[in-house]
Amino acid sequence: MHVGLWGMAAIAIVIASWLMYQYMAPDNWKEWTRAGVLQAFIIAFYAEMYGFPLTIYFLARYFGIDLAWTDGGNLWAQVFGTPSAHMVAMVLGYSIVFAGATVIADGWSKIHRARREGRLETGGVYSRIRHPQYSGLFLVVFGEGVVHWPTIISVAAFPIIIIAYTMLARAEERQMIKEFGDAYRDYQQRVPMFIPRLRGAQPHGDQA
Repeated sequence: MHVGLWGMAAIAIVIASWLMYQYMAPDNWKEWTRAGVLQAFIIAFYAEMYGFPLTIYFLARYFGIDLAWTDGGNLWAQVFGTPSAHMVAMVLGYSIVFAGATVIADGWSKIHRARREGRLETGGVYSRIRHPQYSGLFLVVFGEGVVHWPTIISVAAFPIIIIAYTMLARAEERQMIKEFGDAYRDYQQRVPMFIPRLRGAQPHGDQA
């Protein structure tokens, strides 16, 4: 069982936090406030995954469910009463996480190179979405905290994280307009913010 493995929880929190600050390091106090929301999610999520399954206890008490402790505190295993439910959720969730992590890493490498060269990056993944690091983050949080191992905290935090980083993205774009002017405005019109446009679809201004 995963329950009570506080050492594992601490290791997971440290690794996830290091990756977050490695690829999404805050540059100012506004970015630190958004990072704080994500940091709180990481701590609460892994504390419940490996430490104390608050969601399972709460739902069991509220709905009068008998705990079988099938595969620890995973909600899907408890609901369906079989470890195979957890395995399906794990494979699907980690596939989404891997896709998100790939987008984050690709976006991070390109934007840091562009910043060093003082130019606007519009190629590669940036030709499909304007904020690939944030899009990737949304996929990672969704895959891990909603699909693979849903908890009350992770499901509730998901829309909060989206709102927080959408606000941050808009603030960053105001700065980009100051720096690149009409070139960035044209880029905004051509490329969606977070969700790639289907091929052949026409641009409609500042899309998500």
